[in-house]
Amino acid sequence: MEYGKIVSVTGLPGLFELVSSKNDGAIVRSLDDKTTKFVSSRIHNFSHLESIEIYTVRDNVNLVDVFNAMEKSGEKLPDGKDNGALKKYFEKVYPDLDFERVYASDMKKIIKWFGILTDNKIEIKLRELPEEEVEEATVEAPVEERSPKAKKEAEAEKPAKKAEKEPAKAAAKKEKAAETSEEPAEKPKKKAAPKARKETEEKPAPAAKKKAAPAEKKPKK
Repeated sequence: MEYGKIVSVTGLPGLFELVSSKNDGAIVRSLDDKTTKFVSSRIHNFSHLESIEIYTVRDNVNLVDVFNAMEKSGEKLPDGKDNGALKKYFEKVYPDLDFERVYASDMKKIIKWFGILTDNKIEIKLRELPEEEVEEATVEAPVEERSPKAKKEAEAEKPAKKAEKEPAKAAAKKEKAAETSEEPAEKPKKKAAPKARKETEEKPAPAAKKKAAPAEKKPKK
């Protein structure tokens, strides 16, 4: 059984081997009781173990790195119900874990998964895929399984991001509406030619009346 085919399914305990994928889900085999069943993707989400990353004080690491450190340490697995014992165990085995973001529930899950993998004698290592298959696997598999707190933080950021986008959207909408409703600027009105004046200019001025010549005075006889 290959580590690359092992998945976790939300809402279902334990780990599963991915037997085949379908458009609406997948057929999986439980590593606990070996039963095979169809799981709908409309109800459940699938996470390949080889795609899960863990928070550290530096860059995130693949879950395989933590499992390998657990194998090499030889430390006895702690009681999953004792949160203090869980933290002490990982402080020894993998001290670089970011314990502010990796919670007791996450550590408990890692311990449980590691136990299932060792019981089934599954070699914990990443597959070496050709470039084409790596691209396909990247699309199918989630990049990271977030802790509950990380999910809450992401959800809390959504309203803020939405609020940031709303003013921009409103402004863009308002600007578009203004452009649509804006009437073209009125063309400057041409000055009407002074019609009366033009007619006056065109009509010849009436000839001035000539003054009647003074009547000649007849000489007195």
